[in-house]
Amino acid sequence: MTVTSPRGFRAAGVTAGLKPSGHPDLALVVNDGPQHAVAAVYTSNRCKANPVLFSQKVTAGGGARAVVLNSGGANCFTGQFGYETTELTAAEVAAGLTATGTDPVTASDVVVCSTGLIGVGDQTWRDTLLGGIAPAINALSTTGGEDAARAIMTTDTVPKNIEVPVGDCIIGGIAKGAGMLAPALATMLVVFTTDAQLTPEELDSALRHATARSFDRLDSDACMSTNDTVVLMSSGASGVHPDLDAFTQALTEACQDLARQLMSDAEGAAHNIAITTSGAASEADAVEVSRAVSRSNLFKTAIFGEDPNWGRIVAQVGTTSAEFDPANIDVTVNGVPVCVASGPHADPQSVVFTRDVTVDINLNAGDHQATVWTNDLTHQYVEENSAYSS
Repeated sequence: MTVTSPRGFRAAGVTAGLKPSGHPDLALVVNDGPQHAVAAVYTSNRCKANPVLFSQKVTAGGGARAVVLNSGGANCFTGQFGYETTELTAAEVAAGLTATGTDPVTASDVVVCSTGLIGVGDQTWRDTLLGGIAPAINALSTTGGEDAARAIMTTDTVPKNIEVPVGDCIIGGIAKGAGMLAPALATMLVVFTTDAQLTPEELDSALRHATARSFDRLDSDACMSTNDTVVLMSSGASGVHPDLDAFTQALTEACQDLARQLMSDAEGAAHNIAITTSGAASEADAVEVSRAVSRSNLFKTAIFGEDPNWGRIVAQVGTTSAEFDPANIDVTVNGVPVCVASGPHADPQSVVFTRDVTVDINLNAGDHQATVWTNDLTHQYVEENSAYSS
């Protein structure tokens, strides 16, 4: 149930020494083919990390042999030195795979990802990172996916893995992310693998559809990262070309599952909240409304206190450009219609709270709907992020 579930992939997770804790901090996922198609999507943050800038060039060609990922430092805003560290990392992986394999691998075949504290990446850090490449290559195995998932964790408390079948093919995945979870991918590193025979163009189409309906709708704390990367590699080892619509649907399910895993492990969260806006004139309107509510600190603190304060929800709806009648908005919290036609209805005290909270907003303006996932705002979140770099 991970990136090594599909045929044609090996992975490893090792301790290079980047984390003071001594926990695993370097992961490697290798595509052994026979095909090496790749697609990727990246953060829309204009201030991108060096690995993102490098990897965008790699995946633009539609092929990749490996993804190397480190935690314990984001290698972001580290200047030309940091970019050179990224180049050296890719070159070290390529040289190691060439020496241990049958086909030559170049640095332009290697996707590089980093996660951790921004601004980390001096000479000592570089040497430590590069020193972990050979052990990672030596540790590669067809059962190493879960080790790779652990090695990319930062403030995550549990590793995130997924496996979804598509006929005779499999999609596997790993992810990390617990803070800075906002649209334009959420904050995370994600690697998907599949043994389906698909072209880079088909992978790109499926991936963009899937991420738009999953990670792009995860908004835990409205903070966008600099390192977000979602990579999809295809080995073609199944020998099967699946129906593209079926593959896209399966990939979307995999993305949504991992997005929910990220949400459940978000920093300091006490409640997982699914905000669904229905009755919208367009899907874009539904997304805008759900996202606006998800970004309200007043709403998020109310949920933390288990207060179904529907007035705060309606107020956020009013800040959007969506089409609706302000006098005809319905709000349901955990199945209880606390607001009908923009006025009080059922007793809010009848709402029963659990870890999972559903908020349903009906705009009564059309037939479209969309869900955005978020968390509450807690004391623990503030404490954890007030001392992140100390």
